[in-house]
Amino acid sequence: MKLLIYVLLGYVLYRVFKAFLGPAKRVDRGKPGGVIDEMVQDPFCNTYIPRRDSVRRDIEGQEYFFCSEECASRFSRERMS
Repeated sequence: MKLLIYVLLGYVLYRVFKAFLGPAKRVDRGKPGGVIDEMVQDPFCNTYIPRRDSVRRDIEGQEYFFCSEECASRFSRERMS
């Protein structure tokens, strides 16, 4: 029984030391501040999507980001009318 308690105590101490002394995990992926991707809002349906996954359109000299081709088309039609 004592052996089991010592093994358990040793494991807990190992985990504590590993958490404090181990190397910190980084998520930066080459961008400052650890940001993986910026979220942008679709102006038609107000959904937030990652910028890299968005459908981009340049409408009247301004860049817009959409969640889908359908939202981009519907937004363009409403702007034209």
